[in-house]
Amino acid sequence: MPAVLETVRVLDLSRILAGPWAGQLLADLGAEVIKVERPGRGDDTRGWGPPYLNDADGHPAESAYYLSTNRGKHSVAIDLTRPEGQALVRALAAQSDILLENYKVGGLRRYGLDYASLRGVNPRLIYCSITGFGQTGPYRERAGYDFLLQAMGGLMSITGAPDADGGEPTKVGVALTDILTGLYATVASLGALAHRERTGEGQHIDLALLDVQVATLANQAMNYLVGGQVPGRMGNAHPNIVPYQTFPTRDGYLVLTVGNDEQFRRLCEIMARPDLPDDHRYATNAARVANREVLIPELSAVFRTRATGAWLADLEAAGVPCGPVNSIDRVFADPQIQARGMQTVTEHPQLGAVPAVANPIRYSATPLDSTRPAPRLGEQTDTILRDILGHSDEAIAELRRQRVIG
Repeated sequence: MPAVLETVRVLDLSRILAGPWAGQLLADLGAEVIKVERPGRGDDTRGWGPPYLNDADGHPAESAYYLSTNRGKHSVAIDLTRPEGQALVRALAAQSDILLENYKVGGLRRYGLDYASLRGVNPRLIYCSITGFGQTGPYRERAGYDFLLQAMGGLMSITGAPDADGGEPTKVGVALTDILTGLYATVASLGALAHRERTGEGQHIDLALLDVQVATLANQAMNYLVGGQVPGRMGNAHPNIVPYQTFPTRDGYLVLTVGNDEQFRRLCEIMARPDLPDDHRYATNAARVANREVLIPELSAVFRTRATGAWLADLEAAGVPCGPVNSIDRVFADPQIQARGMQTVTEHPQLGAVPAVANPIRYSATPLDSTRPAPRLGEQTDTILRDILGHSDEAIAELRRQRVIG
């Protein structure tokens, strides 16, 4: 059975993370994704290391960062500053379904590669622009970076330990705003494909990292809009559920995620504190939220008396949601992660077997392939120009002689 996006062609003019993440997901779903890169240099993340995978001579060949977000694509090296290069990209856009780009607002207009220009050569094109602040508004000209947007979008104000505990605003350990924007870009592009199926018309998608970060504040945003109180940093505690946080044990930490009153009662039985659920201060979740400053120290004192493994065994047997705080090596050693096949391998033509993280989507009827490698810079330039644009070997050689392509 063909992949869900087997007939879709994506022209990926993006770089770094948000746009490439969308392109990689579309490639996993079966789309043909053509990544346009600068000759001789390529995507900035090719140089973002260490760590690198080394070639046969021990020299750095590809960064882990680049490999994490570009698998399954075809790379063409084209100089967009040259009119001949712009013509090549324009010709590819004419035969593509989706275009991804994350240039500054108006950055592609001077090359004749903005939406208004390309719509003239392909009215069915879905053109997804990813910027820090969007195509409109007073900040539209500013450059946007994940760290900056985590701060401006409120995420860092609710991440980290409270001031009283010596904490400070803290970013998430991965570039989460970029990742979420890549996911929204994918969803938006698929929605636009459905619209085109009905109408025959493409459209422009205006996606801003700041908008995405605000949208994904989720319950914290609604807590403020409904309750009127500004959320603050609570460490690993939850603003609406108690107990729902990390607890120190005799030899480490565990995470407890008690979601209802019955789970709390079972927890207290395991902790030999059956009196707590009958205390009016802790009988309901709302009461526990109101009295967390008293309850949490009582629970913490008990958790410190036993090792993490012992607690987890008893809590899991009683159906109390809990888990360890795994380091990343333990994540990939976890039997559930192994059973789900979340670590996979891509076969790189230059580097051999390359470890990779699998796509988490599991279709019941449709194949999904996250084992195709990330391309070398310009690896498919000749093939794409020959097979899609119909260029002869002589014409390709002349473009390379003129340094239009790499």
